[in-house]
Amino acid sequence: MSSSSPSGRLDGSVAVVTGAARGIGEAIAARLAAEGAAVYLADIDGDMAAEAASRLSQSGARASGVKTDITSEASIAELRRLIEGEHGRLDILVNNAAILDATPLRDLTRQRFDLVQQVNQNGALWTTMGLVGLLKASGRGRVVNIASIQGVRAAPETLAYATAKGGVVNMTRALAVDLATDGILVNCICPGFVDTRMALLPDGSGHEHETDWFKDIYIKYGRIPLRRAAKPEDIAAATLFFCGDDCRYVTGQYLLVDGGVSSTF
Repeated sequence: MSSSSPSGRLDGSVAVVTGAARGIGEAIAARLAAEGAAVYLADIDGDMAAEAASRLSQSGARASGVKTDITSEASIAELRRLIEGEHGRLDILVNNAAILDATPLRDLTRQRFDLVQQVNQNGALWTTMGLVGLLKASGRGRVVNIASIQGVRAAPETLAYATAKGGVVNMTRALAVDLATDGILVNCICPGFVDTRMALLPDGSGHEHETDWFKDIYIKYGRIPLRRAAKPEDIAAATLFFCGDDCRYVTGQYLLVDGGVSSTF
């Protein structure tokens, strides 16, 4: 959890964070809960989501773990019914769930490419659409999409991942325009290199988020101006801005949280 002192700026809010069982998603859920939100930690790994929610609850937070497959319309509908029954509205949706892919172009298959799009871009869209009625009921809905620096900058061996994350950035703009009349703000965080782990596949097989390319070039040669990878809490702090009242006239934007690395490209 962030070392910043909570100020209760989200008291009474209801939030969903997808991909919240670990890493960036768990850090975001923890920060929103610390600020007073009731948080649903939605993740394809229901057991890990429940464990993460239990850790937050032990510190006094209102947190629930929910097994959710963002590629399944039925699973999203089940999440919607749960929130509707307990709160009748949703104030904050953070679309964080994703899988990492670093398949070289020569080895990239249509099946692999389609899987990355299905989870990383389509999952964010259809989760938003599945919960949009509850966001409208809030009267001050906030959607924050977690994209990537690779959605706006090119890197080797990231075609599938970068294509999906670039789609998330532009989807954010389009949704912001379409949902503005409903009072829903839609923005996007583009993390740089984060010190965490992401699952390569839904079966839980892991891969270091920091690729060998990143370690060799950006750490060894000091290409990150702030001289470190981001922590999940750094992404959570930026997300909090887009969730609160200080963001009331900001929509359709993306924020690079990358330690300045994009300025060196």
